Amino acid sequence: MNRKIDWTHVQARIEPWLQGNRRVGLTAAGFAGVVILIRLLGILETFELAALDQLFQIRRGEKQDDRIVLVYIDDDDISSLDSWPISDGVMATALENIKAHSPRAIGLDIYRDLPVGEGQEQLNEVFETTPNLIGIEKRTDQYVAGVRPPEILKQNNQIGFNDVLLDSDGRVRRSLLFARDNEEHHTSFALKLAELYLAEDGITAHGAERGNPAYLQLGDAIFSPLNPNDGGYVRTDNGGYQIIANFRSNPTPFKTISFSDVLNGEIPVGLMNDRIVLIGSSAKSLQDYFSTPLSGRYQIDRRMPGVKLHAHFISQIISAAVDGRTLIHVWPEPVEWIWIIVWSVAGASLSWRVRSPLKVGPLLLLTTVSLGAVSYLAFLGGWWIPVVPSMIALIGSAIGITGYIAYLEGELQKSKEFLNSVINTIPDPIFVKDSQYRWIVLNEAYCRFIGHPIEELIGKNEREFLPPHQAHALQLQDEAAFFDEMEAESEDEFTSPIGHTYVISTKRSLHKDSAGNRFLVGVIHDITQRKRMEDELRRTAAELVQSNAELRQTGARFREMAYHDPLTGLPNRKLFQERLIQSIEWAEYNDQLIALLFIDLDGFKLINDTKGHVIGDLLLKAVAKRLSGSLRSSDTVARLGGDEFVVLLPAIPSKQKTGQVAQKLLSTLSETFVLQDETIFVTASIGISMYPFDGDSLESLIVEADQAMYRAKSEGKNQFRFASGSSTQQIMARPVQNENGPTVDVSISERIKA
Repeated sequence: MNRKIDWTHVQARIEPWLQGNRRVGLTAAGFAGVVILIRLLGILETFELAALDQLFQIRRGEKQDDRIVLVYIDDDDISSLDSWPISDGVMATALENIKAHSPRAIGLDIYRDLPVGEGQEQLNEVFETTPNLIGIEKRTDQYVAGVRPPEILKQNNQIGFNDVLLDSDGRVRRSLLFARDNEEHHTSFALKLAELYLAEDGITAHGAERGNPAYLQLGDAIFSPLNPNDGGYVRTDNGGYQIIANFRSNPTPFKTISFSDVLNGEIPVGLMNDRIVLIGSSAKSLQDYFSTPLSGRYQIDRRMPGVKLHAHFISQIISAAVDGRTLIHVWPEPVEWIWIIVWSVAGASLSWRVRSPLKVGPLLLLTTVSLGAVSYLAFLGGWWIPVVPSMIALIGSAIGITGYIAYLEGELQKSKEFLNSVINTIPDPIFVKDSQYRWIVLNEAYCRFIGHPIEELIGKNEREFLPPHQAHALQLQDEAAFFDEMEAESEDEFTSPIGHTYVISTKRSLHKDSAGNRFLVGVIHDITQRKRMEDELRRTAAELVQSNAELRQTGARFREMAYHDPLTGLPNRKLFQERLIQSIEWAEYNDQLIALLFIDLDGFKLINDTKGHVIGDLLLKAVAKRLSGSLRSSDTVARLGGDEFVVLLPAIPSKQKTGQVAQKLLSTLSETFVLQDETIFVTASIGISMYPFDGDSLESLIVEADQAMYRAKSEGKNQFRFASGSSTQQIMARPVQNENGPTVDVSISERIKA
């Protein structure tokens, strides 16, 4: 069954919630707005980048990428060779030894812009005959002069730049894939090697098939370029085609071998086969090291060799294209703002609901940990979402609400002390409630009224002491007072602790203190005696009303009996005379015609004698029903007695129309009657008088109609005649033979007066 919703009750419940949470919303919005503004100014960028580093460092479970092998040139290798840079001949030998193990790609992360020592021709021959070898170049920018690549490799398009992007704190968190100088396009060292490796698997670079076609796609991986304000960055230089680097969190992400072992041919079987081999320096003396998000967790010196850095970039590209390893994604700025607002609301709501500073602290710590956990889980899924701004908004809004609650509590305490000093002097029960419908101030009279000491009542409500239906009714009244914010008075039943039931009147009014605390003041009066007297008066009044109704019904029955025929229910002589007199007066005033039809049934006496009085009575009822059904609602059909009926037609337009009505009545009455399985045929004779042609009084019209009726009966029955004789018409229905001709027992005047 559908229940009708009481919207007033719903509003009464929602309004206190809105009032209480308006401060929460304002505080949360304010702190979130400030945090977002600070973030847009770039003040939090360093902290957000540090938070990203922590996410990288605590990420676990990533496997080693065995598709990449690093050939390290460390300080021991340099000492054993007794030269730096390494001579062309030595480098050529090392490259030949690597080629012998059939790597898929070789990356030489060492500048070879100038000949070094002996063996230049040998090295050039290696460059010329190794199509899967990629060298490096250093692009010239406004700060650093560039380093040219080997000419042979450049001519064969086997060059990639090894530029590294540093953030404001000197760490590498971005990877540059493409760059453009003077209309010349450059590809990074990492991307060149990754494309060379992926080509063997049939994967080539192309524009994104979904989204922006300007984005790079390899396999199913789409590499979205970095925007200036992506993630924790603020107005960062995003020149070229940059992506956020996704470093592989593993203490030994790649297999390594020393340059000396390679040079001496001591390469384990299968180590380099079908893999990418990177050759580069790891010597501390050369200072080719960079700080990354992983610095400080797995490496003592907190930095990473450049060749290993490029290995991470290569691994990120290949893993995304082949393994589906996630890239680092970021939310659009509006979504990040919503995220910050959500946590600001969470902090404010938490403080507002708990209210106790001792309880808020641990819960706030738990919420902060939850925020960190959510951010970490999102990071595992490849999303870098704001952590620091959200935490600041969470904690700041919580502190703001806590301070506001402390202020409210102080002002409320002052209000309670003042109210206590006033209400105890009043003999009537008085209570004061807060917006949570809890008692905060009570006088002694109220405690006696409830039947519990004040210590048990303060801070609680009626639900803990009264029957559920009473407590519910009282709370509804409290809610309405808080919602309407107007003084109101209600009447309720109250059962005392010893079982006595009283009727009480409670006057409620809403008040606010200087801090905006809202509290409800209620004053109670016992109106049991007054309600009893009112109930007695209502019962007496109800009895009087019932008696009057019975008298009216009796009077109506008497009037019905006085003015209507008991057999047919038609108006009787008295009512007919009144209506005729009224019609004559109306017709005289409005210059209208009136027709009076006097109807007498032909042969009714014979039917009554032969069929019995029961059939005769049923026939009279049936005739009355047919007459009533054949006339207008404004016409009157009356029974004068016996088988005599009269019809009053006010406002009839003409004699001709009157004749049509008479004809209709004769036709209707001449139809067969079936009464108690008896088939009865009866006709009627009708005499018609008209006002003002045949008279202008009740007596004259009746006499003329009566005489016309006897004339119709004497001339053959089953017809009508006008009193004036100016219009005659005989309608021959099936006649009923009546041995007795029309006789006049008494004069018409006597019958009318009878």
